[in-house]
Amino acid sequence: MIVKLLSALAALCLMSGAAQAQLENADPKRGEAASATCVACHGADGNSVVPNYPNLAGQHADYIYEQLQFYKSGERENAIMLGQAAGLDKQTMADLAVYFSELDAELGETPEELLSTGRSIYMGGIAEKGVPACVSCHGPGGMGVPSSGYPRLSGQKVEYTIEQLGLYQSGKRSGYGQAGLMNDIASKLDDEEIQAVANYVRGLYPTDIAAE
Repeated sequence: MIVKLLSALAALCLMSGAAQAQLENADPKRGEAASATCVACHGADGNSVVPNYPNLAGQHADYIYEQLQFYKSGERENAIMLGQAAGLDKQTMADLAVYFSELDAELGETPEELLSTGRSIYMGGIAEKGVPACVSCHGPGGMGVPSSGYPRLSGQKVEYTIEQLGLYQSGKRSGYGQAGLMNDIASKLDDEEIQAVANYVRGLYPTDIAAE
């Protein structure tokens, strides 16, 4: 697991330099103009109106940028997003990424009955199954780590998170970025554990946001 982590981080360091250069020249106003076709699935404010589609508001710009490239190359398989990304050049991808990253993410809630299990897995992992704590990569408030390949999970749609963990579990989402790490982790989770984690991150926020 440690070897996989170090290899993935090394690859991401090489990618993030090129991505960062592109993002530095990005213009959120151009991104807003280009986002017209994104609204139907991801909402006018970057918060999805469809449970199975992700919120993009507040997501790390470098993560959005790299995922768009993975969609365009076909490394991340999704017929809808392949069509959407096919005509985008890198500058437009960067413009979109910066635009969505600057929008305010919606706040969600965790059902009381799933709070304890979700928190336990997220904060402490499941030692007997070899599942690491989610917090080690995605942070105590679910905000992820910019330029690392670890996305923000805070406030994400439950249905989308469940679907993505299922794709990691089955191996249908694999072969790029941090997917290898997530394939290993998700393969050790059962449906109830996935449900609990997905609901927990929906209502997880840093203390300064939660207090507002």
